[in-house]
Amino acid sequence: MSTGTASADRYLVVSSDTHAGPPAERYRDYLERRHLEAFDADLAAAKALVQERRAATGPDEFEAQWARLTGDGGSRASWDPAARNDELDREGVAAEVIFPDADVLGGGASAPFSAGLGSSGDLDGDLVMAGAKAHNRWLAELCRDSPERRVGVATVPILHDVEGAVAEIRRVAADGLRAIMIPTLWADKPSYNDPRYEPVWSACEELGMVVHVHSGGASRDVLPGPGMVAIYATEAWWWAARPMWCLLWSGVFDRHPGLKFVTTEDGAWWVPDIVQRMDEKWHGGHNTVKLGRAFTEHVGRPPSEYFGTNVFLGASTPSHQEIERRHEIKVGAFLWGNDFPHPEGTWPHTRKSIHESFADVPVDEARRMLGANAAAVYRFEVDRLADLVARIGPTLEEVHGAGTQV
Repeated sequence: MSTGTASADRYLVVSSDTHAGPPAERYRDYLERRHLEAFDADLAAAKALVQERRAATGPDEFEAQWARLTGDGGSRASWDPAARNDELDREGVAAEVIFPDADVLGGGASAPFSAGLGSSGDLDGDLVMAGAKAHNRWLAELCRDSPERRVGVATVPILHDVEGAVAEIRRVAADGLRAIMIPTLWADKPSYNDPRYEPVWSACEELGMVVHVHSGGASRDVLPGPGMVAIYATEAWWWAARPMWCLLWSGVFDRHPGLKFVTTEDGAWWVPDIVQRMDEKWHGGHNTVKLGRAFTEHVGRPPSEYFGTNVFLGASTPSHQEIERRHEIKVGAFLWGNDFPHPEGTWPHTRKSIHESFADVPVDEARRMLGANAAAVYRFEVDRLADLVARIGPTLEEVHGAGTQV
């Protein structure tokens, strides 16, 4: 399987973070009959909340601006493969890694029973698994259209029923999906350093399923109250970052050296300082002597050495700070993403955003960060994308300016 660049004078761009989902009511067709009554009630409650929000806030100027900019706000491209390909082509994105919850402005398209980005340990285990299966069935259908350019990330709530989760992992792998997303909030369930999850890591390593967490969930202990949205936005990164060090320090990557784990849409700005501190603890020093082998008992290498081999960062819409610190973060661990179709992403100005972010980055490093790393992690067949890249891929001149050499 080739993971080359596909075109010498253009960039292979792979978004490590896009979202898809049909209008919420369509999930009804993908649920078992026994869950339909609960689904109808859940959908009605969600729509009522949307109406309450709109009634309380009045006309939403941003929503109107977004509609003027994008037409339907990405709604059709959230579920229609032809419309989706058209948008990807315009943006210069050859391939994508697809997460749930394309809901942009509170209008639907989220996985049933909170089985998407908000999945957590305090949900009803039977219902959240039902919602996950419904989304995964729909997602597999989407990915069968243009399969060379799509990798679907199945949502798998592993917290409630490990055996059932492993069965779902094997089912979605057989259905063509190549990755899973697990909850970031375990609530009263065991955290991910617990040995009970070993069957999950084993199955994913065996099947080549990339394991993900994605930002979006956060503790509800500050809700409601003044500043609640600002508090959520300030600390949301931590909840998505925490599973990484739970897996690493408990030796999951030593026991499963073929396992790949990605923290997506959580930035990469926090990585250098935390990992440097983790390395210091692993090497030992005055302030860790009293703790004996606590930092080396399960971990055979300095934590930084797992980045780019086992641990990767789906760094959507990366900031200049992150780009400048790419060597501290590790170029080989960096996976660019555009968060399509969410407004906080780069769509519909992805080409401009890539130029602004990568104009001063050497071509070989930009190739890895924009696409080659993701192509390797997710096993995209680059040769099958070559003609597409030659047609839509951003040129070196477009990204870096006139006179750029291969």
